[in-house]
Amino acid sequence: MSDRGETAHVPWGPPYLLYLGSATDELSIKTARGLAYWRPQWCLGQHRRRDCTVTLGLPDLALDQAKARGANTMVIGAANAGGVMGEEIVADAIAALDAGLHVASGLHHKLRDHPAIVAAAQRNQRALFDARAAGPGIPVGNGRPRSGRRLLTVGTDCSVGKMYTALALERSLRRRGHPADFRATGQTGILIAGAGIPVDAVVADFVSGAAESISPARPDGGWDLIEGQGSLFHPSYAGVSLGLLHGSQPDALVLCHEPTRRHMRGLPEYPVPDLRACMEANLAAARLTNPAVRPIGIALNTSGLPAHEAADICQRIGALFGLPCEDPVTMGVESLVDHLIASFPN
Repeated sequence: MSDRGETAHVPWGPPYLLYLGSATDELSIKTARGLAYWRPQWCLGQHRRRDCTVTLGLPDLALDQAKARGANTMVIGAANAGGVMGEEIVADAIAALDAGLHVASGLHHKLRDHPAIVAAAQRNQRALFDARAAGPGIPVGNGRPRSGRRLLTVGTDCSVGKMYTALALERSLRRRGHPADFRATGQTGILIAGAGIPVDAVVADFVSGAAESISPARPDGGWDLIEGQGSLFHPSYAGVSLGLLHGSQPDALVLCHEPTRRHMRGLPEYPVPDLRACMEANLAAARLTNPAVRPIGIALNTSGLPAHEAADICQRIGALFGLPCEDPVTMGVESLVDHLIASFPN
């Protein structure tokens, strides 16, 4: 299955039933929400337990209803702290398999590591897909230049819009007739694209090699839009951010930021970094493998601001950097793409 909606030779795939379980936190269903937003044509409905308080606005379907309406795969689209597959999720995964659905998951705990789930898949001849399984054969990065053009989204923190920005850039470039491909590095992106490597499941020495693998040489002059992860300023996740900067060999960077955030996610003692310091740190790291890298824009997540404040802060930050600044969800990315194309003429 590809990001263009084509189906590869795998049994799992759309149409999807998006599993929300007992979720009560909007951020915990970002995998399901990402699929519903970027691939709505693939999503038939949602499956929620009675105590679930969040919704995607899709029809609530029982497992047998979903199967009858044509669903092929139930995607576990809700995550808890640590990505644990608790008893409820295990029971619901088995029930989905018994209803005739394949099951896909982005949790750290793997479907394939749970004997009861594996047994249910086998007796029903259904497939399991773990999006957070890196797979074998990832090489060590070598830093050698390769053909093609690459843009990497980087962030001041985790969960600030790096995936959404990369997907929006891909969509805009394709609409303008430019070859462009989203390259997924996280579980949600992988389920959206149908391919990729979950870099947070890769042994540290191989993260840069994983980035090289998902964005190989391309002779068509097109763009790879590589999904960034973490932040160089997050004590927990800076390592994966650095590996992506080196392995991506980006020609261009887009800095993603949530202006209402006051501290690093999960670490209240660490404030969000200064935007200019963050941009310079990312550029400095990227220059190791591509000395010509340049910033082409700022992407803000302004969902916590009124529209007039969002417009004002985009204008102020854009002026600070001398770069276009937009919210990809509410404003689009057309000014970023204009600047990208102007900065890298054929």
